[in-house]
Amino acid sequence: MAKVPPIPLTEAQARLLALADPLTVEHVDIEGSVGRYLAEDLQARRTQPAADLSAMDGYAVRADDLAGPWRVIGESAAGHPHEGALASGEAVRIATGALLPRDGNVVLLQEDIARDGETIRFTGELPSPVDKHIRRCGMDFELDSMVLAAGTRIGPAQAALAIAAGHKHLPVRRRPQVAVMDSGDELAADPELCALHQIPASNSQMLAAMARSLPVDAKRLGPVPDTMDALAQAFAEASDSDLVVTSGGASVGDHDLIKPALEAWGAKLDFWRVAIKPGKPILVATRDLPMRRQVIIGLPGNPVSSFVTAHLFVLPLLRAMLGAARPLPARIRTRLGAPVPANGPRQEFRRALWDGEVVVPVSEQDSAALAALASSNVLIDRPANAPAAAAGEDVWCYPLENGGIA
Repeated sequence: MAKVPPIPLTEAQARLLALADPLTVEHVDIEGSVGRYLAEDLQARRTQPAADLSAMDGYAVRADDLAGPWRVIGESAAGHPHEGALASGEAVRIATGALLPRDGNVVLLQEDIARDGETIRFTGELPSPVDKHIRRCGMDFELDSMVLAAGTRIGPAQAALAIAAGHKHLPVRRRPQVAVMDSGDELAADPELCALHQIPASNSQMLAAMARSLPVDAKRLGPVPDTMDALAQAFAEASDSDLVVTSGGASVGDHDLIKPALEAWGAKLDFWRVAIKPGKPILVATRDLPMRRQVIIGLPGNPVSSFVTAHLFVLPLLRAMLGAARPLPARIRTRLGAPVPANGPRQEFRRALWDGEVVVPVSEQDSAALAALASSNVLIDRPANAPAAAAGEDVWCYPLENGGIA
């Protein structure tokens, strides 16, 4: 039987995101919504501002009475409006954010006013247009207008907008339950007790931390030995998870047992092997549960491969489950600060450091080099069969939330 070639990244991501069943909707308070994604469009329950307000400190007068002088008949402060209307020849002292008095539709800046007792005269240039210093009713948004679209991630500004629009609670998807599993006989659970033939089990910590950058609940399993019984027990512990992420054992060696263990667990393989470097032996499978579908992503065991594939697959899938409008990672265009060699037949993601102006690949690109990964803050996206690129050429990069020096 002919060997099936690895599939392109864009196809693999599209197939994966098609498996993202929307999670159930819950309503949470504004504080609890930060970092989550709106499940529905959000309409304003009020108009903002609800009336005409002053945008500056000064004096409110009538637009048909701009010659002056004027007699100051009162004051309007934020939260303490002036009662009554303005007649010809009258003015009201007004503060930024304060309600304009009735019939007051021009604000004269206080620095353009000469005051003598209760009489003021204008010494500057009239505002143009005359309502320049007024925040009109509905300037920000109006009742029933859409203020936030479904799929928007709620940050500090979005939370403030939702409150201003009259909301105490927001509709969001429930938090996905994620199980992250290290597998391999070479893994030591305790990094302080690691024999020469072992390596510390760091991938599950790394992957769980990446998952927790989103509003998910992640638990770690393992390290799991390379036996079918041990894998079966670990998968049983993950039976109720929405997403299971494994690290290691997804390749074709004699001890790579993830695929047969998943089949024995009742999972169905969707695709295996993607034409990227690092991370080619990634696999995606599904398992039917009552009323929902469980997704399993098997990542390579080398830590850099695991990190890169989690960035390109695990995080986008979780964003899609949470209802993100744009689940795929964002790219930036920047200039190379050093040359990069020609690329091979697989799309490659080179670890690099971006200083805000140019990007320079780190010297060590081995897929097991954690020190090089930890010193990187972007991945340079090199298309398959790309020619060598010189310093000064533009490249696409994926920014990483990867710690490092602030």
